[in-house]
Amino acid sequence: MQLTATAAKLFRPNISANTLSQATFAILRVTLGVMMVHNGFDKLADIESFAHAYVEYLGLPFPIFLSYVAAYTELIGAPLVAMGLFTRFASLGLFGTMCVAMYHHISVAGLSLPYLELSAIYAASFLFLLVNGGGLYSFDALIANQLDSASLSMKEKQIMRLESSYEASEAVKNKDMAA
Repeated sequence: MQLTATAAKLFRPNISANTLSQATFAILRVTLGVMMVHNGFDKLADIESFAHAYVEYLGLPFPIFLSYVAAYTELIGAPLVAMGLFTRFASLGLFGTMCVAMYHHISVAGLSLPYLELSAIYAASFLFLLVNGGGLYSFDALIANQLDSASLSMKEKQIMRLESSYEASEAVKNKDMAA
């Protein structure tokens, strides 16, 4: 029981429970996930070139292996973020990838904002998702509710429209039992 409650906390979002903030949060999450996927495909298109230009340049060991790790982190993590499934875990990997990208940009061009801009925005966004989770319009929130029905407040459930559908299904079940 305690393990389930602890697991539910990992999936529970930290964002305020109002419809507008949750809708914009979901839009941010989906946009980040969709836009990030192409970076993984770009790396896989010419993995050796990426490994040489980015990973070897930084002096990291096993450049081909680390290039594949970065590419698959983006290819797997970005759709997970977009769906809001294992959002914190996926955001951790994507945040790490973007931190390495920022380090590469700084080592190449110094603190030049045009080089750092995109990777810094991605890194900050994935850090936000790492801290706050997937939001109420995510699979993580559904999982948290399934693991521990007390993990989400009544207001959060109403925003997710879970409580009204649950009450409706209970009413139908009770009506069928009475008949």
